[in-house]
Amino acid sequence: MKESSKRRDFRASFHDKVHIIKPLLQTTGMILFFSWFFYRSVFAVIVLILPGIWYFKGCVRRQRNRNQWELTIQFKECILAVSNSLKAGYAVENAFLESREDIRMLYGERSVMYCELELIRRGMILNITLEELVEDLAERSGCDEIRQFSAVLSVAKRGGGNISQIIRNTATLISDKVDTTQEMMTLLRGRQMEQTVMEIMPFVIALYIGSTYPGYFAPLYHNMTGYIVMTVCLVIYIGAYMTGEKIMDRIADSL
Repeated sequence: MKESSKRRDFRASFHDKVHIIKPLLQTTGMILFFSWFFYRSVFAVIVLILPGIWYFKGCVRRQRNRNQWELTIQFKECILAVSNSLKAGYAVENAFLESREDIRMLYGERSVMYCELELIRRGMILNITLEELVEDLAERSGCDEIRQFSAVLSVAKRGGGNISQIIRNTATLISDKVDTTQEMMTLLRGRQMEQTVMEIMPFVIALYIGSTYPGYFAPLYHNMTGYIVMTVCLVIYIGAYMTGEKIMDRIADSL
């Protein structure tokens, strides 16, 4: 569709500048803190630019994944609302229009799915078919569940038959799948929280010792031996952090 370029692309990491602000602030804070903690020097910012770029890309990727997951959850509620409207005798197009009110009540008018349903409504006013509009959303979302629903909707509309029953069955299957994934994601978030605590704890302990015994870490700064020791510690920490993040990312991708 020609309008796709003007719509939000959930697959693109740098498409929405608003969602880059938080990762950028996180990266800046990380670089400044590490510069102070490991070297007590502003010039260390230059050394940390390269790992900072890697960290920034990771933050953007996680933000993109969160956005896609948020869309998936809201889409699940949308198709359940569509399914209920179909049971009440609505046509498929009207069922999608009616689902806007359910999404508005659940997530608000600024929610991702409500905005997408508003785009669908405007598209239908311009005589664009529902299949094309949902397919456009599926392409931009990068979500398997939306792609599956789009494929079923297109086949059902072309092939005829009991479209309402087909869509209701598909909505139930997708909803069950999302619910199962959501339960596993909840368990994974617990492990991610434990990992975050382990990542932060060394700094908490070091800051506590430094505040309790002023000058305890002074020999590690502003001398060559200290720079070497702290650089080795920094490399070990970054290596452990990267390993932990890769393990968590692989688990999340497999869900």
